[in-house]
Amino acid sequence: MQDTAPEAPCFFEARDIYKEYRNHGNLQVLAGVNLRLVTGEMVAVVGASGTGKTTLLHILGALDQPSQGQLFYRGENVFEKTDDQLAQFRNQVIGFVFQFHHLLPEFDALENVLLPGLIAGQKRSALVGYAEYLLDRVGVLNRASHKVGELSGGEQQRVALARALVMKPAVLLADEPTGNLDPKSGLKVFELIRELSETLSLATVMVTHNLELSRRMSRCLTLRDGGLFETRDESKDS
Repeated sequence: MQDTAPEAPCFFEARDIYKEYRNHGNLQVLAGVNLRLVTGEMVAVVGASGTGKTTLLHILGALDQPSQGQLFYRGENVFEKTDDQLAQFRNQVIGFVFQFHHLLPEFDALENVLLPGLIAGQKRSALVGYAEYLLDRVGVLNRASHKVGELSGGEQQRVALARALVMKPAVLLADEPTGNLDPKSGLKVFELIRELSETLSLATVMVTHNLELSRRMSRCLTLRDGGLFETRDESKDS
C-alpha cells in the first residue's frame, strides 16, 4: 500500500517511521512511513501543507529522529549511531538543498561550496578542483569569486546545489528547492538536479508543490494521513 518497492536493490530504506510531537497535544505527523531508494532515481514527495513533508526529509537526513521506526543505509541502522557518527553521516552521505539557499553572505560562492569539506577536516587544496567542477556544472563558475549578495536568486540556489554535492553524497534531499524562484529559474534548477542525479548516481528525494515537475521524476509519492502512497497521475486518465 505504501511506497511500491523498487525492482533494483535498494541501499537506503526508511521502515515504519512514526513521528509525534507530545508538546503539541500528541500531534502525530508521520504514522508508519516506508520508503526505499535505489541509486539514480528521483522521487517526488507531494502533499498538502502541514502533512509532514519537511519532517520526513529531516528524519531521512538524520537531522531529527523518529518517535518510532528505523532508517537503514547500506544495511546499517542509522539511528544506532552516536551523535558524532550521525554528524559524519550527514556530512558525507546526505546532501541538502532547501527552499532558501542558506549560503553565508560573508563568503563568496566558491568558499560556500568548500565549507562542508572544510568542516569535515579536508584541506582546501584537495577540495577546490571538485568545487570548481561543480560550479561549472551548475553554470556559475564565472561567479565563483562573487559574494552571495552579488548573485541572483537562481544563481544562489545553483551555488547551494553545488555545496550540497561537494562531499559526493549518496542521497540528495531537496525541500522545495524551486519554490522561492521564478518559473524560468526554478525549471533550470530542477533540470540541473535531475541531470546531476543521473550523472552522479544519486538517489534524490524532492519535496515539491509543483505537480508538473513531480511528473518528470522517477516516482511521485503523496504524503497523507501520515503515510506515503503512490500518486495517481490523473492526466493519464483523460
